[in-house]
Order: sequence, then structure tokens, then C-alpha cells
Amino acid sequence: MDFISDKIRELAASVERGCAEEFARIDRVAEANTEKVMEAFRAERVSDSFFAGTTGYGYNDRGREALDAVYARVFGAPSALVRIGFANGTHAIAAALYACVGPGDTLLSITGAPYDTLRGVIGPDRGSLEWYGVKYEETGITDDGEPDLAGIAEKAPRAKAVFIQRSRGYTSRRAYTTDEIARLIAAVREVNPAAAIIVDNCYGEFVCETEPTQVGADLIAGSLIKNPGGGLAPTGGYVVGREDLVEAAAERLTVPGIGGEVGATLGQSRLLFQGLFTAPHVVAQAMKTAVFAAGIFAKLGFDVSPRPGEARGDIIQTLRFGDPEKLKKFCLGVQQGAPVDSFVTPEPWPMPGYDCDVIMAAGAFVQGASIELSADAPMREPYIAYLQGGLTYESGKLGIMRAATLITE
Repeated sequence: MDFISDKIRELAASVERGCAEEFARIDRVAEANTEKVMEAFRAERVSDSFFAGTTGYGYNDRGREALDAVYARVFGAPSALVRIGFANGTHAIAAALYACVGPGDTLLSITGAPYDTLRGVIGPDRGSLEWYGVKYEETGITDDGEPDLAGIAEKAPRAKAVFIQRSRGYTSRRAYTTDEIARLIAAVREVNPAAAIIVDNCYGEFVCETEPTQVGADLIAGSLIKNPGGGLAPTGGYVVGREDLVEAAAERLTVPGIGGEVGATLGQSRLLFQGLFTAPHVVAQAMKTAVFAAGIFAKLGFDVSPRPGEARGDIIQTLRFGDPEKLKKFCLGVQQGAPVDSFVTPEPWPMPGYDCDVIMAAGAFVQGASIELSADAPMREPYIAYLQGGLTYESGKLGIMRAATLITE
């Protein structure tokens, strides 16, 4: 059969015509965020001399210090820690959490249970927050995806730190926009002005014109192989926010007394700068890919979230298949539509940090980079695929069309 069937090509043309208004809005957000990034580069006088990198301890790395300053400006915060030493987003988020609580303190999650890989950070095993004596509480999510404001009012007064997960994880709730996060922050501040508020910002950077630190969050954290790395960062993560808390996170990454003063950049600085520069545009490409996927699969009769035209707080698109074989076909189509390892057949496997087998399609230039077209899913009912990324809309569109072709053959 053809790589993309005539039926899907005709359907795609129809869907794309209906996306024009939403695509125009995405482009406006990308332009505003690009202007913000460029202003930060100019203000910090970014020079090619910053790209040389350091080895060993990495003392006096001017590029590393400038990149921290650029991130702080872009995200509207006093301080930033941007390091290739962060293994992933969970690592950066964990550093932010450890920075805000200690023995006897209470950490409150107000967006339900955190993402799977973060649950080990909370407890109860050796080295977790609970193991160190931190108390953990959470408030739930209502049936329509809203945080429990009454629960927040009841539990937030005794919390030293409050955690907000912007993206949905492997749940059915929607991702939150920065406007919605601002309302959550206001609800916390009303009953506990002193609490440190931490936002897991993964998948949400540059989706809106503002970031959580610009609407009252004390710390945000995320991965460089997602949105802010622009598809160029080879690894790493970031923590941005209040200066004292960022330094405490740096001391968690390295050791107390040294903190962010070390960390060799090993010649990777140019990719981190360039990735941030391209990030608003690349995020827009991923957003368009998600919108297109929602349109295609909604017309094919599948339950999608967000729906076409619905507000988006991150780059993730969910597609409910209700059937393990259809889910596998979708992931195979995404893999076949990738530029790398397109010949590979994704199979479920027991990934570290998850409580069931997970299938993942990820034909990426950077291993696991979810700003590149990828899809993953826990192999459990109702068999929902979590689609994200697309370095270019054109390639993302073709990958989605291939997946739709396999589903409908």
C-alpha cells in the first residue's frame, strides 16, 4: 500500500483548511515569544565567545553564566540554573522540590498525583522526600478537570511548598495555561502567602505568551530536550525562579557550598543558546502538528483531547483508541514517519519509573526528545496515545498521515 493513502490525503486537506485560524493564533504567540528571546540575547550581549565551553570543574564559564542570565530574562525571574548535568526533566524538578522543603515540612500537590517518574522522588524509598522526613499531601481533580479549590483552601495553609504540574501526565485532565496557573497561585497565596510554589513546566514552555514565573510561581523546572531546547539541545534541564531557591536547587545538583559555580559545558553551549533561540518557532511547529492530529483523528471518530479549537496549555495531544492493536498501529505509523529509525517497530516494554509496560515511538535525532515527533502510551485501558512534538509542521503532518493510514487500512 502507499505510504499515505488517497483517503487520508483528502481528509488532511479538509482538516488543514479548517486549521487556518488556529494556526494564525499559534504564529502570533511564536512571534511574541521570539521577540522576548531576542531581547534577552541582546540584553546579555550574547557573543560567539560564549560557545567555546569548558572542561573539568567548569569554573568561570562565561557562556554558562550568560545562558543562565538569558533564561532568567526570558522566563521573567531573578535567577536561573541551566545545566547539561540534569539527566532529564524529572531530575530538574526533583532538584526544585528538594530546594523548597526539608524534614518536617509539608509538600502539597494541587494538581492530583504527579507524573509517574516523579512519584519515586516523593517516597517512600531511600533518598526520597518522605525518607528525609518531608510530609506529602495532594488535592484531587474534579470530573471536569478542575483543581479542587476547596481542598486547596483546606490543605495549603500547612504547606511549606506547593507543587503544580502543568501537563496532564498519563491522566485524562487537560494541561493548564498560564492564566489558569495564575488563578491556582492566587488561590494558594490567599491562604498561605509564604508557601514556595513550584511548577513542573515540562511541555508548556512558549505555548503561551507568559510563563508561570511571570504570574507568581517561585520556581519552574523542565527539560532541555523538550520545548526550550528547540530540538538542538543534546541533554539537560533548567530551574528558574527565586534566587535563593535556584541556588538551593544548584546545591542539590552538585553539593552545598559549591552549587552553581561549577559544571563544565563540554562544548555544548552553542547548541543550548541556539536551541533556545529557535524554541518559540519549533514549539509552534509542534503545536500545529498537535492541532492537525486532533482534526484528523476526530474526523476518523476517535476521542481526542484537546479537541480542535480548544485552548492548549502544552504541546501534548491525546488520542483514545480503546484497543491495544490500534494503539500499536498508531505508534508504528509515527515511528515510520520519523527521520531516524523509521524501520523500527515499537514494542511495549517495562520502562524504569512506570507501573506498567509502555510503548514509545521516537525516531528522534536526540534520544527521547519529545519536542521531536513522538508518541508514548501506557499499555492499559483505555489505550490512550500521548502525542507530542514535531520539529517542522510538514514532517509532523506526514507522520500523522502515515499513522492515520495504518489505522484505517
